[in-house]
Amino acid sequence: MSRPIAIYHEHQEWFRPLFTELDRRGTPYVRIDARRHRYDVSARSRDYSLLFNRMSPSAYLRGESHGIYHTLAFLAHLERLGTRVVNGFHGFTIETSKAMQLSLLESLGLAYPRARVINHPAEAPEAAEGLRFPVVVKANLGGSGAGIVRYDDLASLAAAAARGAIDLGIDSTALVQEFVPARGGHIVRVEVLGGKYLYAIKVFSPEDVFNICPGDACQTTDGAALVGAACAVDAQARGIRVEGYTPPPEVIADVERIFAAAAIDVGGVEYMIDDRDGALLYYDINALSNFVADAPRVVGFDPFVRLVDYLETEAEA
Repeated sequence: MSRPIAIYHEHQEWFRPLFTELDRRGTPYVRIDARRHRYDVSARSRDYSLLFNRMSPSAYLRGESHGIYHTLAFLAHLERLGTRVVNGFHGFTIETSKAMQLSLLESLGLAYPRARVINHPAEAPEAAEGLRFPVVVKANLGGSGAGIVRYDDLASLAAAAARGAIDLGIDSTALVQEFVPARGGHIVRVEVLGGKYLYAIKVFSPEDVFNICPGDACQTTDGAALVGAACAVDAQARGIRVEGYTPPPEVIADVERIFAAAAIDVGGVEYMIDDRDGALLYYDINALSNFVADAPRVVGFDPFVRLVDYLETEAEA
């Protein structure tokens, strides 16, 4: 290829397997640190054959919130120049707004946990009227389970709002959403590459744990330890376990429709079965996929090999 692939990322540890595979092949690439970045809006030439956007919405948890909105402007700039961006401006916009994700699911006729969108903590109690308790208040721009708080009844939610204890996150927007008990104690995460189904896993975790990043998982459901976890410092304490799974064809079709509508090339959709009534509910759309730890053992192949195949093909095109 005449220009290198650019990997634009904020987290310094999550993407080691990607860089290892690129290095193994000798693929020309550059790493761009989203934590400290600048660009010239008057530039007219393309520096990269492709840019792969790996910016994380959870960057604000690491003191890097300034990178999130800068990324949106940078992606728009690249696309104006004609640069191929994997997980580009529109996809990252969806990634950084849980409210927009639910609107997208609504537009596709897909079920999701009932929710209302608020822009001030005082709105939370009234927004919860008509919803089934427990509810969660979920920051619009989250990531890694951040900004999710459960309330078991209206009184506790109203009390939290009255004392100013509800945090809406860095964009002052949040969901007030029904908390759904997951049948079987697990959710399903379906991964997509190039808009097509790649694999799926069941992720088992305690009911009160919201950070269920599959890259953090430290063991399978039968207790076998996983290697190569991205950041599994506290995964064992959180009780996260995973197993490979093949979802029904209709779910795979739904997930591919979601990613086509969201304009996300690489990512994952999470869903669960509501234990109260058996309904299948989609609830999270992720453009930042870390892939499951020890994937060859869990799902039977290395997704990073297929990811680099895809990036090379897109870059050469």
